[in-house]
Amino acid sequence: GMMAAGQAAMRGHQVHLYEKNNRLGKKIYITGKGRCNLTNAGDIDICLENIPGNPYFMYSALYHLDSAKTMEFFHALGLETKGERGMRVFPVSDQAKDVVEALERFVRNSGVKIHLNANVDKILYQNGKVIGIELSDGETIAADAVLVTTGGLSYPGTGSTWDGYRFAKEAGHRI
Repeated sequence: GMMAAGQAAMRGHQVHLYEKNNRLGKKIYITGKGRCNLTNAGDIDICLENIPGNPYFMYSALYHLDSAKTMEFFHALGLETKGERGMRVFPVSDQAKDVVEALERFVRNSGVKIHLNANVDKILYQNGKVIGIELSDGETIAADAVLVTTGGLSYPGTGSTWDGYRFAKEAGHRI
């Protein structure tokens, strides 16, 4: 979500990031047992072989942002990385917080406006087009586009509470 927000802002869009938690990257803090496994240094074919189901769903994404580009992105943010067994890539510090801090710097330096403790309750539509969002406190915010990066239901304590699936269903998508 932070990478997407920063990239959109760098492309000239006015971007607001609404985070339901009191800090950004809460789920990142617990990944890789608190170390944050950033990527896998294996080639794309190896990555695709290890994706269950239909791996080619990820084909385009992996070719646009492969592991080398991911490491370059983080190196440009001042985060040094290291490879370990299984071709896993971690920050040299072994601290997920350093990944969060790098991403937060990227987002802020890109001009993204961050709203913490801001729980998006609904995506608003009119005539089949997105017109904004509604927060859980009832506030509505106009928008001509909404990017949903909520995650699944893996760790509800981090804010991953299935909202993205609910938003998709409310938009008429079948899951």
